[in-house]
Amino acid sequence: MAKWIYITANLNANGELIYLKGKLMPNDTANKHFAIRQSVEQVEEGNVLAPKFDENGIIPVVTTDANSGELLMHGYMNHKALTKTIETGEAFYWSRSRKVLWHKGATSGLVQKIVEIRIDDDQDAVWLRVTVGGNGASCHVGYRSCFYRSIPTGALPETPIELIYEETEKTFDPKEVYGDAPNPTKL
Repeated sequence: MAKWIYITANLNANGELIYLKGKLMPNDTANKHFAIRQSVEQVEEGNVLAPKFDENGIIPVVTTDANSGELLMHGYMNHKALTKTIETGEAFYWSRSRKVLWHKGATSGLVQKIVEIRIDDDQDAVWLRVTVGGNGASCHVGYRSCFYRSIPTGALPETPIELIYEETEKTFDPKEVYGDAPNPTKL
C-alpha cells in the first residue's frame, strides 16, 4: 500500500519555519486523483480537486436529499471513501467508530445514489446530494434523517435541555434491518 505524509507547517511573518508536524498516513490512491494543494488561488478558484483531509486523514461530509434539500446525515470520508464515492456514484464513508470503509445502505438496502457532489471553497468539506433507496431513510436509528430532533432556543433551563422530536415515527425497525450488528454510536 502506498503512503502519504500529512504535514502542518507554521511560518513567522518573515516566512521562516517555526513549527512542523508530520504524520504518515495510508493512501491507497497515491494522490493520483487529487491534486496537491499548492496555493490559495488554486484551491479556491482552480478547477482541480485538492481536498484537505485533517490530521486523521478524514474530511467532513454533509448529505442532503437531492429532491427536498432535507439534511439527512453528517459523516466523514477518507481518501478511499471519497474515491469510491466518485467512482461508483454511491456514497461511501469512513466509520470513525468502527474504523472501516462503509458503503451506506449495503446492509439495509438504503443505498445513497449520488446526484451531485460539491466541495466547499477551501476544499475541506464535502456536500453530497443523494436519492436514497428503499424507504428513503438514512439514519441507523430508524428515522429518515439523522437530524430527527431539534434543540430549543431561548432561556436556558436549570436542568439539561430537552430535545424536541421533529420526526415522530421511525421509517423502519433497526432490529429487523441490522439484527445483532453492533450499534455504531459510542458513549
